[in-house]
Amino acid sequence: MFTRKKYVQKTTFRELFKKGDAMTKLSFVIMGSANFANKQWLKGLIFLGTQVAFLFWLIRNGLTALSMLSTLGTQEQGLVMDKKLGIPVLQEGDNSMLILLFGIAALLLCILMIVLYIVNLKSARHLYELKQAGQKAPTTMEDLSSLLNERFHATLMTIPLLGVLFFTILPLIYMISIAFTNYDHNHLPPKNLFTWVGFSNFANVLNGKMAATFFPVLSWTLIWAVIATATCFFFGVLLALLINRKGIKFKGLWRTIFVITLAVPQFVSLLIMRNLLNGAGPINATLMSWGLIDTAIPFLTDPLWAKISVIFVNMWIGLPATMLVSTGIIQNLPEDQIEAARIDGANAFQIFRNITFPQILFVMTPALIQQFIGNINNFNVIFLLTGGGPTNSDFYGAGSTDLLVTWLYNLTLNTMDYNLASVIGILIFILSAVFSLIAYTRTNSFKEG
Repeated sequence: MFTRKKYVQKTTFRELFKKGDAMTKLSFVIMGSANFANKQWLKGLIFLGTQVAFLFWLIRNGLTALSMLSTLGTQEQGLVMDKKLGIPVLQEGDNSMLILLFGIAALLLCILMIVLYIVNLKSARHLYELKQAGQKAPTTMEDLSSLLNERFHATLMTIPLLGVLFFTILPLIYMISIAFTNYDHNHLPPKNLFTWVGFSNFANVLNGKMAATFFPVLSWTLIWAVIATATCFFFGVLLALLINRKGIKFKGLWRTIFVITLAVPQFVSLLIMRNLLNGAGPINATLMSWGLIDTAIPFLTDPLWAKISVIFVNMWIGLPATMLVSTGIIQNLPEDQIEAARIDGANAFQIFRNITFPQILFVMTPALIQQFIGNINNFNVIFLLTGGGPTNSDFYGAGSTDLLVTWLYNLTLNTMDYNLASVIGILIFILSAVFSLIAYTRTNSFKEG
């Protein structure tokens, strides 16, 4: 006969402070006090040592870093008159970039300390509850044994989590913060300071001077992503169907010919195609020698031709991967359904539309969503093939074939408008995240999986 487990309510921190002994109460001020009282020397030393080190850092550097985070510096670098020498000398100023970075790092350290403080209180509460239940507090060796056994997963995750915090989250927060400053080519540290400007950069991109560039680039980015994904998918499926048809000989050879493009590094293939499509390249030279054209076709120098060129080159590069996945799906389709459809009089197109294609689409929909997001951020094809060109005098820092991601690159390295680049990066993330969330939750693969 099963017995219902009695629910034991946890002691709140307020009750712990009221009912706990002196060392338990002292844990609210001096971390590790309860652990020392219960002879958990190692844990107590870790809590106390961390608190002492944090307070030393906070007094020495932390308070200064946190206070300067609100202004990002007040003293600019420049020449000042030295009263003793009677000549102008260079006065070092504040570096807004370092102030922002160290300020964010200081905030993260404070958050970490708060988390550790709560862990300290939870440890004191656990010791209090054990004492109330008449149980013995675990010794240091028992705690170490627990960290290497039932809590080994927490031990393993400690260092990776710290690495993620300082090498992923810190740079990410830093880059997001730049979107709310005026860190551009007119405010480059250490010579110049930059300050907080709130949401004015977003307003500038979405409804200001930058809107004339942002929305055309956004439109082309979405058009490119849809066409690039659709062409690779449909032609990859078609190629897989053609190669897998009965009566086709040397199927392995045909697959190998198309898969060769995957074996060659993508940047090599794109640079080769760039040379082939050049105005004086082999393709134009051959067509002119045959008398088919009088002047070179501007594959990469005309806005429309450049967009068509990048779509076709992307299809040539991406088609083999879709072909391989489609081949695996086609070879595992239930033959009895196809044979039954043939017996009922269905032709090849009807079998493809009602049996083959729906099952391929069902399996590949998550991959298609991933490809679509990848094409929104497809830096290589655009940058290595056209460099974002041809240039467009109506755009700020962007060319006719630039995607949002390549425009972000130009804003960062060429025009040095880091605040605008950060805004574009945030908008790309929002666009990708929202589309992914909506698309994944509406697919049959998600609903039935």
